[in-house]
Amino acid sequence: MEDIMIFWGLAILGFIIVLWAQININSNYKKYKEIKVKKGLSGQEVARRILDANGLQNIHIVETQGELTDHYDPKRKVIRLSHAIFHEDSISSVGVAAHECGHAIQDKEGYTFMRIRSALVPFVNLVSYLGYFGLIISIFAGLTGYLKISILVLLATILFQLVTLPVEFDASKRAKEQLIQLGLIDNDEHEQVSKVLFAAAMTYVAGLISNLLQLLRLIILLNGRDD
Repeated sequence: MEDIMIFWGLAILGFIIVLWAQININSNYKKYKEIKVKKGLSGQEVARRILDANGLQNIHIVETQGELTDHYDPKRKVIRLSHAIFHEDSISSVGVAAHECGHAIQDKEGYTFMRIRSALVPFVNLVSYLGYFGLIISIFAGLTGYLKISILVLLATILFQLVTLPVEFDASKRAKEQLIQLGLIDNDEHEQVSKVLFAAAMTYVAGLISNLLQLLRLIILLNGRDD
């Protein structure tokens, strides 16, 4: 009975943490989406200035679908910004655009954790594919086999998330430095941009904590099977 209570308690806690992080980023994004930057520059314009100032004229900036789907593609050397981030001149737009430029600068400088993350992608993808066959494996290996496969997949995911955290925090740090150094925002706006980027970073932290709790749940369940 105690194991069952812990099992469901961890599930609920993980859900609450992820929900909080999502609500936090959405509320901060919407709040600062309504506040215009004094320079009147759009996310695309800010990104272009940062890239050019760092000798990254080869990086293209394109518009992509969705909301908060912004990302840097290191293979194609492209920064993809969602419609609002690309066109609007808000605190949110400038902060998110600068963050993606931070990743481009990391790529140029060969930032260690970014290189490790890129190297891990094939391994994590391979292990994730095993998860798709988990149900089939469980037919032959039973629930215990399925649980072991699930734990393996989670461990790979957690490893990837652990490496991702310093990549994301460093990109935000670089973004804020670039915005100030290039005079794209003033000190008051710097604090507002920091809040947007911190809220975004917390979604990665919440995802990691949630998966760690999920791992504990699976271990508890596996131990219960062994007993």
